[in-house]
Amino acid sequence: MTMTTTTTPPLGTYGLWRAAPGVTSDLASTVEQLGFGTLWIGGSPDADLAIVETALEATTSLTVATGIVNIWSADAREVAASYHRLAERFPGRFLLGIGTGHPEATKEYKKPYAAMVEYLDVLDEEGVPAEGRVLAALGPRVMQLAADRSAGAHPYLTIPEHTRGAREILGPDKILAPEHKLVLEADPERAREIGRPPVNNPYLHLRNYTNNLERLGYSPEEIADGGSDRLIDALVAHGSETDIVDAVTEHLTAGADHVALHVLPDDKDPSDDLRRLAEVIGGR
Repeated sequence: MTMTTTTTPPLGTYGLWRAAPGVTSDLASTVEQLGFGTLWIGGSPDADLAIVETALEATTSLTVATGIVNIWSADAREVAASYHRLAERFPGRFLLGIGTGHPEATKEYKKPYAAMVEYLDVLDEEGVPAEGRVLAALGPRVMQLAADRSAGAHPYLTIPEHTRGAREILGPDKILAPEHKLVLEADPERAREIGRPPVNNPYLHLRNYTNNLERLGYSPEEIADGGSDRLIDALVAHGSETDIVDAVTEHLTAGADHVALHVLPDDKDPSDDLRRLAEVIGGR
């Protein structure tokens, strides 16, 4: 067993969430140069965490986090070995985010809470410190697990009301770093045309997300058929740079430490939008 001494890497107030296929060395460098604190790599990166290493090699101070490694597809011992490799090469700059993914996408998806506990047990055995990992928590039970056995939580597809409740469960000292989608588009109809498809497919058809949205007060009718305008507007910030920064800052007011900005559409290079947002963020 390898032991790595660590403290939780600094996240900064804002970061970028990007699926692994869209992460490049140039993008990582841009995120750092613009003053964002963290690059979150989503889309269930492989257990070797090679894409994380690429981003870390391209930067000097940026924190790189996984958002998230899927426990069903990434072997815990291999992930632990990758964690130690990165923590030793880039001390204080890597945060391991792990989660259970979606039951609809995983044949092995049984008793996800128990599976997460077992995965954490293996990470403990392999010397991955609790301070070096966060959980993709939505519901209260997994949120409590995040508080008990990790540095905190990285919720996905949530609203500030969820953040407020999550902070109550986590307590004052744990990381809370929600993801929030955005479209830099002033026309609400056009913004919804861009934002609705990636929310609807797949998330409004995955029961862990729909259950969470119902807990937050959205009816099944609002979630069906691509989501109501009210739901899409809550999940995808849109408007001017100032409008978007105001919207995502509500997470901070509700108790978040950090917001992972998810620029839509996913097939667009987010660099220009990040530059525009950085000008507003930098003035606050």
